[in-house]
Amino acid sequence: MKKGFLLVISGPSGVGKGTVLHDLMNTQKNLVYSVSATTRDKRDGEIEGVSYFYKSHDEFKQMIDDDQFLEYAHVHNNYYGTPKEFVENKINDGKIVVLEIDVQGAVNVKKNTDNAVFIFLAPPSLSELKNRIVGRGTETENDINLRMKNARRELEYIKYYDYLVVNDHINTAINSVNEIINAEKHKVFREEDFDIKEILDE
Repeated sequence: MKKGFLLVISGPSGVGKGTVLHDLMNTQKNLVYSVSATTRDKRDGEIEGVSYFYKSHDEFKQMIDDDQFLEYAHVHNNYYGTPKEFVENKINDGKIVVLEIDVQGAVNVKKNTDNAVFIFLAPPSLSELKNRIVGRGTETENDINLRMKNARRELEYIKYYDYLVVNDHINTAINSVNEIINAEKHKVFREEDFDIKEILDE
């Protein structure tokens, strides 16, 4: 069975990551979302092992000490992290594990794995990004200014990614990401069980 890989997608808030990922999950075979571990309390309707892996602070810190995360962060008094075991098991099952994460987390993942593909989804311009965020009508002026400040910082991390996809038109961006995934599926080093004798007919 062909091994899968980890697909890391990042981009500024408002760039369209959710729309692209929703389409990918409906059109690409063998894609699964990465399930994170967290120390925050389980909310109504959430499911252990599907929404998150719920850990106590002591359990999470032990996992850190045991080097069990591809990356982790401390946010609003809680820990969030990407468990290596979940990702590696799914990859070995032939799955493509999708991880939507911020740029700093992506850099940490890159340090801790050699079987990942990194895609940065960028807006055609910062002014267009601002128009999209304003158009949602859900953020205050302070929120918008913060998102734009963060976007400028995030764009500086593009150099750490394998692919850059500019979301000028959503369907074009979706097609570009699909093309990247399809190309990565057929890289020679992923064809571990391929026997050239099948082609030579000998």
